[in-house]
Amino acid sequence: MIFVRETSAAVVLVTLTLSLQCAGLAALIGWARPSFAPDVHRIGPLRSAMLMVRLMTAFIVLHVFEILLWAGFYRWLCFPSWESAFYFSAASYATVGYGDLVLPQVWRTLGPVESIIGVLMCGLSASFLFAIVTWLVEREVRLSDGLARPVTELASTPQYSWPSAYSQEGKQK
Repeated sequence: MIFVRETSAAVVLVTLTLSLQCAGLAALIGWARPSFAPDVHRIGPLRSAMLMVRLMTAFIVLHVFEILLWAGFYRWLCFPSWESAFYFSAASYATVGYGDLVLPQVWRTLGPVESIIGVLMCGLSASFLFAIVTWLVEREVRLSDGLARPVTELASTPQYSWPSAYSQEGKQK
């Protein structure tokens, strides 16, 4: 019976965390979409940097909300104070897991489940930021050179050839 209770709580917490992350990503995409409109030409390095700072700040806030979701559960059933619940949740979510605070025996597998979810959610956020940076760099290269080709094709053009150690055919000298 304890296993069913613990598994049910894990399923609910994981589902709520995934829903929060997906809703946050959807909101960020909607918020950032005007910056990526086709009629917006060069964003420039300062505006690109500010866009990335705003996106990273939004992701940090999103992850804090996800940590608070788990901390709320821990406060309700596991720890006597919010400070302990938030500390344990943040340590688990970030996969630090110091071990100075431990969950009661009945709920002990929730810590590793939160760690797995934390890694996945941080990875999802990092991949989103990587996609944005890739898009910004690609757009700057295309607009500065007047090219309409993706960055992956630029390496094959003569003006983007390898350093002098290689000939234009790509063979070593």
